[in-house]
Amino acid sequence: MSTLRFQALKETLNRSSVVVTETERRSTLFGENVFNHTTMLQSLTKDAYSSVMDAIENGSKIDRRIADQIASAMKDWALSKGVTHYTHWFQPLTGATAEKHDAFFETIGNGQAIEKFGGGQLVQQEPDASSFPHGGIRNTFEARGYTAWDPTSPAFIYGTTLCIPTVFVAYTGEALDYKTPLLRALQAIDHAATAVSKYFDKNVKKVNASLGWEQEYFLIDHALVQSRPDIVMTGRTLLGHSSAKGQQLDDHYFGSIPTRALNFMMDLEVECMKLGIPVKTRHNEVAPNQFELAPIYEETNLAVDHNSLLMDIMDKVADRHKLRVLLHEKPFAGVNGSGKHNNWSLSTNTGVNLLGPGKTPMSNLQFLTFFINTIKAINENEELMRAGIASASNDHRLGANEAPPAIMSVFIGEQLTAVLKELEGVTDGKLSPKEKTDLKLNVVGKIPEILLDNTDRNRTSPFAFTGNKFEFRAVGSKANCANPMTILNTIVAKQLVDFKKEVDILIDEKGLKKDEAIFNVLREYIKQSKNILFEGNGYSADWEKEAKKRGLSNNKTTPEALKAKVSAKNINLFEEMGVMNEIEAKARYEIEIEEYVMRIQIEGRVLGDIARNHVIPTAIRYQNMLINNVSGLKELYDSDFKKYAKEQMEIIEEISGHIGKINTKVNEMTDQRRKANKLTDLEKKAADYCNKVKPLFDEIRYSCDKLELLVDDELWPLTKYRELLFTR
Repeated sequence: MSTLRFQALKETLNRSSVVVTETERRSTLFGENVFNHTTMLQSLTKDAYSSVMDAIENGSKIDRRIADQIASAMKDWALSKGVTHYTHWFQPLTGATAEKHDAFFETIGNGQAIEKFGGGQLVQQEPDASSFPHGGIRNTFEARGYTAWDPTSPAFIYGTTLCIPTVFVAYTGEALDYKTPLLRALQAIDHAATAVSKYFDKNVKKVNASLGWEQEYFLIDHALVQSRPDIVMTGRTLLGHSSAKGQQLDDHYFGSIPTRALNFMMDLEVECMKLGIPVKTRHNEVAPNQFELAPIYEETNLAVDHNSLLMDIMDKVADRHKLRVLLHEKPFAGVNGSGKHNNWSLSTNTGVNLLGPGKTPMSNLQFLTFFINTIKAINENEELMRAGIASASNDHRLGANEAPPAIMSVFIGEQLTAVLKELEGVTDGKLSPKEKTDLKLNVVGKIPEILLDNTDRNRTSPFAFTGNKFEFRAVGSKANCANPMTILNTIVAKQLVDFKKEVDILIDEKGLKKDEAIFNVLREYIKQSKNILFEGNGYSADWEKEAKKRGLSNNKTTPEALKAKVSAKNINLFEEMGVMNEIEAKARYEIEIEEYVMRIQIEGRVLGDIARNHVIPTAIRYQNMLINNVSGLKELYDSDFKKYAKEQMEIIEEISGHIGKINTKVNEMTDQRRKANKLTDLEKKAADYCNKVKPLFDEIRYSCDKLELLVDDELWPLTKYRELLFTR
């Protein structure tokens, strides 16, 4: 009997659910461990509070004297809650968060000690940056890097540590994290969108980009995960035959949440409440043991921080419940993978959602301006958008089951398609009085204020308009939201800058009125952006052909997709918008392409190990049992034994065939890895891993999965799909 597998199953089935009881209202718990506005008002002097708010709203610097006051207040607040350490909490280019804890404790001589935390420690620290990915920005022996406080994201307490959100830069000033370019992109969209908003409302002084992420994930018992070396090492199953029952009955989606999962969710949500993460929605997803949670929308920088924090909290809470959270985009073949839909919109300081239709023609013209400019931005930068969600793990998900394809397109629904068609016919130049009236009353004026129920949700669209926001559905479940959000806000900012230039030229040089100029420019944008609009099924072969005719890219693999990040066009874009310089852009490309290579390399090694050290020995053991059976039949029936041993002999031959194929393909995969590893050109190495190493995974898996069906269930060493997906 396969001891580890059955021990894991027994342990899982005997597991008691950890009961979670909520004793306080969530509104009371919300933000209790966050140094938020309420806490600052209670803790800071008027000058210190004003200084922090000015930094948050206008990006102004906080002087050292005020920083000391803020640090002192933070320390007192943290100590009152039992905190012993502080850390600069940042998001290096590893995809995880990072922290180095320092105690408030300081000795002052004569055997005495105090708790100390000053403005210098709050504002900046100098962690060793040598082991973080840097893409050639710095030499390994040049270990210096700086973390600098980001006051726009509030400090929080986790456990006994005060966590201070920070940016992370090299000593030469280049960004070594996800947050820094995101903050620059948010500044760019603020300036560009505010300038355009003033066409409609002179009182607009600031525009915020908002983000609402939807986090999908799988929950698997800890013991079952430990029985699968592939999940432990790579986050996904590298082999395993599909279960007879999967998701085909649609009986899991929105169903009754299993007790253990519900207790995990309740525990997680309580932790989120304390940390100010406004989680609101929870439900079963489509695949068995797959779930989702989603928060109320927040300003993008804060939302990104909260999602990064959430992924860390999920692991820690899952440990308490003897569960493992799988955030890999495709941990199981044949069932839905997991995404992290990024819902994005823009709102003004006056409280207007720029992507929400209004009650008047003027508010709807404003809506159409931002709506059409966003579509134009995607049309002009679809390859860069694809690059923003590229990873070895997301490659498995895109185009599979209900996930969007690798072709970027925009879905807007029938009603808005009809509106754009009407606008496309606007006269070039000045509008006649009748045309102005028809446009304002019959086209723009009749856009319903609530579009939420008038647009279907196209699950195969990577970028869909859903009533008052755009939903970027192609983002992977374990991705840092900062990457796609940096790109989206940058390209829309650039587009709005160009739009304003064109409108101003028509007003200043052609003598057009503001509305006429806006209509004229929007008309051209609609004509220029038709290729990106698609309402149909993204999975179809016909769409692939059509997309090719339209000139849309179809970069199915990460090495193909990532090249867009370092094209001359996109480097110029990032530099023009002040988001990244050439060094930073190329460094990120190198880091991401190197990570791709390492991910495939690790998966290849793990698959080879499992195939040779688990699957083949088990298959041989079962084959020997069959051979003994055949030998016994021969001894019993002599020359007639074949009549009774025919099926056994066929299985013996079939097992031998699969063992031979596995061995051959593992050898071939190892050889291809060796050849790829000798390449010094990172792009060529990634291409070899993608096109020569990775395809062998499926061939090895095929034979392993066939053996799973042939070998005695009690001998099979690896926990099966039916057990991973249906053991509650």
